[in-house]
Amino acid sequence: MTIMGAQDIDEAVAVTAAALRGVADRDWSGPAAGLDWSCYDTAVHIAGDFTGYATQLTGRSTDSYVPFEIGADPGTPPAGLVRVIEATGGLLSAAVRTTPQDVTAWHPYGMAGADGFAAMGVVEALLHTYDILGALGEPGWRAPGHLAARVLDRLFPHAPRDLDATETATATDPWRTLLWATGRAGLGDLPRPAVWRWYAAPVRSERLLLCEVSPLVGADLRDGGSGGFAWAAGGPPEGTRIAGGLVADAREAGTYRPGWGTYVVVRAADRRAVGAIGFHAAPDADGRAEVGYDLVEGARGHGYMTEALRALTGWAFARPEAAVLRAVVDSSNTPSHGVVSRAGFTRAAEAEGRVVYELRRT
Repeated sequence: MTIMGAQDIDEAVAVTAAALRGVADRDWSGPAAGLDWSCYDTAVHIAGDFTGYATQLTGRSTDSYVPFEIGADPGTPPAGLVRVIEATGGLLSAAVRTTPQDVTAWHPYGMAGADGFAAMGVVEALLHTYDILGALGEPGWRAPGHLAARVLDRLFPHAPRDLDATETATATDPWRTLLWATGRAGLGDLPRPAVWRWYAAPVRSERLLLCEVSPLVGADLRDGGSGGFAWAAGGPPEGTRIAGGLVADAREAGTYRPGWGTYVVVRAADRRAVGAIGFHAAPDADGRAEVGYDLVEGARGHGYMTEALRALTGWAFARPEAAVLRAVVDSSNTPSHGVVSRAGFTRAAEAEGRVVYELRRT
């Protein structure tokens, strides 16, 4: 279902330009709030994102960014940068409007179609306008709530929408929730996350979202952080922290393969993370890969992990490099035997107190 389109980009550009034009007489050489970039460079970055996202779509890029950069002419004043933002926002709007619905393009946070890149453009415009204004003495600026809500639905499906009444009502404010989801503010009892990312293409099942753990998110989980998720009681469990560390270690070792690592399991009903599932490594030369999983105690007994495993195997077997998935279960772990069996795995071997299960591509 298409969530965002060209009209959303046009509105975001209009509110961004109006807000930035109101402070164009101030000094933009200092850093934007929370960023290492100056306000000036942050504005150029917005324009660069607009152009980059447009050319991902028009160039049908499937494996990397189109290799070019955009900049402002030396000496361009802040008012001129606002014009650049308006012009490049128009390019993205036009690209989104004319891109067929079946076209997807590459982004490091997941392949996306025109609606995904529309949402990315809106995120960049609204959040970086907030950063610039915060540094220029206007910290209370708010983006339109309906735009923030649509962005959350498209790119931040893991972000909570309604906290319990005992926590606070701020979670019902989509702009405040978007600030939390992008590491700019706390949300009720949820502290500001140290790392964050959006999820353009999570693996979905009936009740769950599987959100891929990037190396940066993995390192945060390993080091005691939340990874940018709102966790159910007892989370993140220790196995999830270990798995996150393995993703970070793989990046450092040069063996990281996007998609073939860890995914955080999020309940769609309340956007609470309940565990993790994933691969120990990418498939070997024979197409074999091993899976593992971890779940907070309070979420057990609801069939979540069986559902997550089915979704993950579907994702894996849609790729040509995977032929056989394996799961190794301790002989005494009765619940885990049930998980893999219900997901379609069958016993292949048993030794030293462990049972090896396999599922082959059909």
